[in-house]
Amino acid sequence: MKRSIYILAISFLATATLKAQDDVYPAKPYKGKLFITGGTIHVGNGQVIEGGSIEVDNGKIIRVGAGLTPAGDARVVDAKGKQVYPGLILPVTDLGLKEIGSGVRGSNDFQEISDIDPSIRSIVAYNTDSKIINTLKANGVLLAGVTPEGGTISGSSTVVQLDAWNWEDAAYKMDNAIHITLPSFISRPRRFGGGGRQGAQPPTDAVKEALAKVDEIRTFFREAKAYLAESSHKEINLKFEAIKGLFGKQQKLFVHGDQLKQMLVAVDMAKEFGFDVTIVGGSECWLIADLLKQNNISVVLQQTNSLPTTEDDDYDQPFRTPAILQKAGVLFAINDGHEETRYRNLMFNAGVAAAHGLTKEQALQAITLNSAKILGVDDRTGSLEAGKDANLVISDGDILDIRTSIIEHAFIQGREVSLENKQTQLYHRYMTKYGL
Repeated sequence: MKRSIYILAISFLATATLKAQDDVYPAKPYKGKLFITGGTIHVGNGQVIEGGSIEVDNGKIIRVGAGLTPAGDARVVDAKGKQVYPGLILPVTDLGLKEIGSGVRGSNDFQEISDIDPSIRSIVAYNTDSKIINTLKANGVLLAGVTPEGGTISGSSTVVQLDAWNWEDAAYKMDNAIHITLPSFISRPRRFGGGGRQGAQPPTDAVKEALAKVDEIRTFFREAKAYLAESSHKEINLKFEAIKGLFGKQQKLFVHGDQLKQMLVAVDMAKEFGFDVTIVGGSECWLIADLLKQNNISVVLQQTNSLPTTEDDDYDQPFRTPAILQKAGVLFAINDGHEETRYRNLMFNAGVAAAHGLTKEQALQAITLNSAKILGVDDRTGSLEAGKDANLVISDGDILDIRTSIIEHAFIQGREVSLENKQTQLYHRYMTKYGL
């Protein structure tokens, strides 16, 4: 009976969540000129322009600088006293694939049951009606790398812009990366003793099992390479076809792993197959920063604001890791994969890094231009430069500071997008109820 009541309660909450916010629509395309003037412009490449202006024409940035004057027919946005930033980018996320993490399976579509299936495409499951999306826009996050999970080779991710009617509209760069998760090289005890009715299970050799799985992954890539070298095929292998872009470097290989041995395997894969590799997670990457630089391997730091990986690490090691990578010249991005906050602390994760060795502009770059480079979209976004899409936000204060990061305007490809979301609607509802 108690279980039935619990399920009904969860179902009610899920229904209430999914019905809210139905009156927040994607913005219409803005055809014409837009002029943002008077603000402090943080270009995203380290440059800061005081009292600068940005001229936009049909969604593209035309000019950026100080002393610019708007054309007569331009829409002018006064940003005097405000801070203007590139739209923030969440590089690796299950956004739009996972709505309610536990209890409501029907709201989740982020993994398949197969172990090796690179033909899975996250974009076709991306839900533009997710209520989490609009809360991210209100915090300045305008693009995301939507990523599949599960198994060893999970499939391909796609970069999306966060103001769209459907996944076709959202797609910013399709199938930009293939994702694999390396096995753990560390034996971990079962929770609550394990064993079950059969009693305690004998310990396993984690390293031996991990190396066997790594050999399986390597064999798959070797067979795919041989298959793709053939001029014609009697039968089409969809799994091999799905990773064709890896060998031609049209796609990147995102290797998920935090352990040092996992990252060394990633380095070996980059050498053997010539893949463009990015490590996702990488909590121990500071130990081999120079090696990563030598092999041109980038890193997406999954959760900067976290505890140290091992009890022997300094208490602030996760906070200082970005600065170590910066000093070594490693291309890195900062991410937010936290389930409870639902990815809204991206800029504050960067702010923590700015307090532990990075400059503020370097920290900003780690959630804008660096992310764009890693995702392969830096020719279109990531910085406020001429020729790029007008993806930008205007904040009342420092976007990296939790006290002053108040987003007042957000533009995606020149369209001013709504900052309304379920939370702001509830705020207005109860302010009205109590006459506040």
